Amino acid sequence: MLQYYKGSLLFTAVCLGLAAWLGSHLTGSLSGTLGVLWIVLVLGVLEVSLSFDNAVVNATVLRDMDPTWQRRFLTWGIVIAVFGMRIVFPLLVVAIAARLRPIDAVRLAATDPVTYERIITGAHVGISGFGGAFLAMVGLTFFLDDDKDSHWIGPIERPFTGLGRISGVAIAIVLLALLGISRLIAPDEAMTFVTSGIFGLVAYVAVGAIGTLLEKDEGGPSGQGAAVTVAKAGLGAFLYLEVLDASFSFDGVIGAFALSNNLFVIALGLGIGAMFVRSMTVMLVDRGTLTEYPYLEHGAFYAIIALAAIMLLSVRFEIPETVTGLIGAGFIGLAFIASVRSNRAAGDHEPIALEDASPIGPTGEHLQL
Repeated sequence: MLQYYKGSLLFTAVCLGLAAWLGSHLTGSLSGTLGVLWIVLVLGVLEVSLSFDNAVVNATVLRDMDPTWQRRFLTWGIVIAVFGMRIVFPLLVVAIAARLRPIDAVRLAATDPVTYERIITGAHVGISGFGGAFLAMVGLTFFLDDDKDSHWIGPIERPFTGLGRISGVAIAIVLLALLGISRLIAPDEAMTFVTSGIFGLVAYVAVGAIGTLLEKDEGGPSGQGAAVTVAKAGLGAFLYLEVLDASFSFDGVIGAFALSNNLFVIALGLGIGAMFVRSMTVMLVDRGTLTEYPYLEHGAFYAIIALAAIMLLSVRFEIPETVTGLIGAGFIGLAFIASVRSNRAAGDHEPIALEDASPIGPTGEHLQL
């Protein structure tokens, strides 16, 4: 298992070295430097706890992607995730909100972190509306699929599967949620919240439309033509994963200001977490974990629904990041336990062929003789 995390561990060592240099430069003391290192480590753990469900969902998409596009997502995607979402995105928010040039936004982050934090947290309503609406669509689309025949919590999932036959029901649910929550906040914020939520819906529909247009037709052309259609299909999935990853990152970027208002400290901590999430994604795909534990996917989408609800409600209620992380981890953990029990129950009713039988270890793995 360690082989999947070698790159992440090396990246962590580099980030901690940069954090030590930054802490020494900012504070000029050993205790201050150790404080910065501690914050970076905590942010990394926070990002992993908030984004484990992201790794599972990424794996469900990646396992059906062309290997070339899998590699591109795991290379280009990590650059976009670490550099784009953790550094460029907050700077763009500040530049747009304060009507500054990008270079002035960078200067503000470096010289006046208090003002920078105030501006970025002031954009919380719009960010929550967009990210919450997009993630709600991702989660609802999974449960409203009328072709879905595998259920973890049947009494909840079966009725939603039936509703999936109604066109546009997911969009209707999200719009009603946006409208209801907007009634709980000030009118000027309500307009920003609803508008951002609508743009989140549009982003989801647009990414889906691009994926449909670029999707490879079954029994399509062979040779060079087939390679082109596969590349196009991979591009659609790549764009979907990038927007999904961005939506997962919103709450982490905003919540990080509870620990530090320094852009570079936040970027180092969240970057470490993003790298470990990528490593988990690769491990899940390579090991076929989602096939071995069938309810993990369900748990991840329950966690997405919970995260979407928390993001939307956060414009009115203060919800600690710890609660968000524990809810996501709880769903994943329960889904894992349910998968193990289901596998054991299935194994009790299926005889094992003698030529395929091998000793089974304490973790349920077949040991090699």
